[in-house]
Amino acid sequence: MLDETPRLCPSCGLAQARLKRIDHYLSLFFVPLFPVKKGQPLLMCDRCGYAAPPEEGFYGRPTETAPPPPVTIRCPSCGRTLEPSFAYCPYCGRKV
Repeated sequence: MLDETPRLCPSCGLAQARLKRIDHYLSLFFVPLFPVKKGQPLLMCDRCGYAAPPEEGFYGRPTETAPPPPVTIRCPSCGRTLEPSFAYCPYCGRKV
């Protein structure tokens, strides 16, 4: 653990997030012998398990884009709304 100071978690909003780092060790029979690589610091929440780079914890989650609007397909013959998977119109029988 790099810092014991609790910070606000961007996910759950509680002050349960702490700055941690996961280091990699060379081990022999599951016993760590010596460090091989230092990990990147992460902001990890003890409550909800959220993990993110520390910069994201200060500024919140990145804004998510809205999903694209659903595609509406109309039958060229009768004008009724169809699902995109239909190859034929179930109302008039014409090919879409």
